[in-house]
Amino acid sequence: MSVDVQTEVVIARPRVEVAAFAANPENAPAWYVNIKSTEWKSEPPLRIGSRVAFVAHFLGRRLAYTYEVTEFRPNERLVMRTAEGPFPMETTYTWESTEEGSTRMRLRNRGNPSGFSRLFAPFMVAAMRRANRNDLARLKSLLEHT
Repeated sequence: MSVDVQTEVVIARPRVEVAAFAANPENAPAWYVNIKSTEWKSEPPLRIGSRVAFVAHFLGRRLAYTYEVTEFRPNERLVMRTAEGPFPMETTYTWESTEEGSTRMRLRNRGNPSGFSRLFAPFMVAAMRRANRNDLARLKSLLEHT
């Protein structure tokens, strides 16, 4: 079973501000509940080919993985992939301006769990959807109250 979870939020801030904050890996621990730290494995700034290591806690487990940026259009779209661990994952952020001057941000995680992780895929989808909603709510709160 493949996993494909997409969530979105509208943030009352201009797209350039939302995208700049969300695309900066150093800000991830501030808005991702489960991400505890990040570390550049390539030289900043973010671009195609950039590599960033993340340490997260998810479903009671410590996860360490390195994402590689495979697509980056500033203020529009960011795609990162990791092939590490039992759950290879692709994460996509997209940003669109609304008519009111706010930003619609979409967060999509998809992948194909292998081995033992495959058995938990249905449970992981629900947990990821809940975590993503919480993360986007936290991002909205941070950006709208600064």
